[in-house]
Amino acid sequence: MKISKIFLYDEPSVPEIKISKLADFIKKTFSIDIEIRKNFFQKADKTLAKHLASCRIINTKKPFEFHSASIEEIEFENESFKNSSKIKNIVMYDGFELQKLVSNLISEDENSLDNFHVIFTNRLTCTYDFDDYRYHGRAIICSNPSIISTTGIIEAPAKPRGYYMELISNMTQGLNVDSIKKKYQGSYLEYHDERISTVIEGYVMQALFYHLTGEPFCENKNCRLFNPHWQKDLLHSQIEIGKLCEKHEKNLGKLVFDLNS
Repeated sequence: MKISKIFLYDEPSVPEIKISKLADFIKKTFSIDIEIRKNFFQKADKTLAKHLASCRIINTKKPFEFHSASIEEIEFENESFKNSSKIKNIVMYDGFELQKLVSNLISEDENSLDNFHVIFTNRLTCTYDFDDYRYHGRAIICSNPSIISTTGIIEAPAKPRGYYMELISNMTQGLNVDSIKKKYQGSYLEYHDERISTVIEGYVMQALFYHLTGEPFCENKNCRLFNPHWQKDLLHSQIEIGKLCEKHEKNLGKLVFDLNS
């Protein structure tokens, strides 16, 4: 499969994405033309707000069901189009429904296999897992367009076990939550963490590998294509290692050759 152009849609409420730096990284890595665009939802209206609100997850223990969005939900979405930083409370959205919605909004002349779209959002994307019958937060929904959730990057991979154990103790013993956060600071990503820009490079690579090969993830923790369930593994693969494993480095070379031949 060929890609002639990649479109990156920024999320202004998360300047740590560093969209221009990211574009340079992708262009250097894959030798593909890049176009940076503003927030995907910047020109949305109340009709779209209603559709977007209907993608919300109401029951986390049941597969997705559309619901009739309330006036308050629609107004919340409509206001977020004007200023996405208003999305402070975490609202869960079905990732596949959200992906279908944004796909239908891309113009017909750009909605093709050789144009690849990557949409950044601070909305929390989730998918339903039939193994444990509940929704889980996701950092990425791989498809075209691909959606990368900055909130998902922070909230989906779990923090250290000790962090949660001490929080539980805090509820019963009245310990200071801020002191617990300070104790584990650096061991997980936080909002407006400068490391987000580097981590996002790895997620974009996963999206591209999926589009080009059908396989986004790697089982090797020492690879940027590793799909982490813990923050420590996320930071290890993306920050400490910061490169592909030998297998996927070879695959990358072949992909770049095919894309440019």
